[in-house]
Amino acid sequence: MHLLVKFRNSILFMLKMLVVAVLTTAFIGVWQNFYRNARFGGLGDLVIVGVYLGILVLFSKIYDAFKVGIIRTHVLAYSLSLSVFLTNCFAYLMLSLIARGVLNPIALIVLTAVQVLITLIMTYSLNCVYFTLYKPRLILAIFDPKNRNDIIKKVSIIKDRFELSKGITIDKNIEEIKSEIDKHEAILICDFDASLKSEILKYCYSENKRIYLLPSSADTILNGSYQVQVFDTPVLFLHNGGLSMEQRIVKRIFDIVLSTIGIIVSSPFMLLIAIGIKLCDGGPIIFKQPRITRDMKEFNIYKFRSMRVDSEKEFKRTTSDDDRITPVGKIIRPFRLDELPQLFNIFLGHMSVVGPRPEMKEIIEGYKETLPEFNLRHKVKAGLTGYAQIYGKYNTSAQNKLNMDLYYIEHYSVLEDIKLIAMTVKILFLRESTEGFSEKESHIDKSK
Repeated sequence: MHLLVKFRNSILFMLKMLVVAVLTTAFIGVWQNFYRNARFGGLGDLVIVGVYLGILVLFSKIYDAFKVGIIRTHVLAYSLSLSVFLTNCFAYLMLSLIARGVLNPIALIVLTAVQVLITLIMTYSLNCVYFTLYKPRLILAIFDPKNRNDIIKKVSIIKDRFELSKGITIDKNIEEIKSEIDKHEAILICDFDASLKSEILKYCYSENKRIYLLPSSADTILNGSYQVQVFDTPVLFLHNGGLSMEQRIVKRIFDIVLSTIGIIVSSPFMLLIAIGIKLCDGGPIIFKQPRITRDMKEFNIYKFRSMRVDSEKEFKRTTSDDDRITPVGKIIRPFRLDELPQLFNIFLGHMSVVGPRPEMKEIIEGYKETLPEFNLRHKVKAGLTGYAQIYGKYNTSAQNKLNMDLYYIEHYSVLEDIKLIAMTVKILFLRESTEGFSEKESHIDKSK
């Protein structure tokens, strides 16, 4: 067992390669028996298989399909299954182009079903191997007793990855904190006073402890810096200007092209939804509400109305089983179809495809009371999708949303936008991403 633990990274890598090899071999069988053109020789076969393998690895990378032990088993299986499905869609288009005609898709449909079954078995097996080789580490949580630390609760839930054995507050003596650090393999450092955090961080580093750091907004901003050398002094440099003019132009062209395609492709669905809303209660089809975008500019966001006409009289956040949601709303909300009219917002330049979600001005002012730096997310246009929508939930805290939005601003690139758009396809079918607030959390103090 000791030998297995020593080579566990290599073992996991080989097992992941085995999964890819099995899925690719299944495709080769279908290609050879059902779609192979007689004109293809050995080199042609290699090109087809190479392209298929490349696309499969690309989608697996985009959808984090091999983050074994990091994401939950069912999400891992879903990610790999989605990668296989999209790869086979591309393969069908590629093979049809080669054949210069529409091919019978039955063999590829059966292949996809078989491959999905393989992914379910193999992802479960991979996770079993991972948790056999990687035992949960003993973790000490260090936190400020004045602050609510949801991360401690979240970490303690994942018992197969983390063993949160103790928590200690920063009002204890620093020597007592260091003594507890010595007894643990890994340290979870929550957000508290920067000078104390720095001292604890350096001590953990010197003692070779694994560190899990809950970043502040400042930490997230620094994460986007890069080092410049001023003679013999390393200096961290941050541009801090949002997107450059060139980036804004490229992003705007990108938005116009994607929103135009989106409007054309989704127009039949939008028509059906509009008819359904009108037949449901006879009320207005489109819901309009003032929201904030780049530089605190206000615009009207468009959505399909998914709640009762008088729902705004009850000033509260949406809950998981909200009785204000209409029958049509219960169908379109889980799949984000109520957001489709925002394609017109994007086309008109109010929003971007990717960016921080636009909030109401009243909500922003409420957040700023406890989180003054919340305005930092308005350095770019509001977006239809983004980091907070993909990696967070509807009820994710304001601090976590801000950190994800700041990370996006500091790491913007066209390739990153393309990846986030691809990731949006994944979360459409994950229920966790549309989880609403609990009844207790839903009520908002209107006076604030």
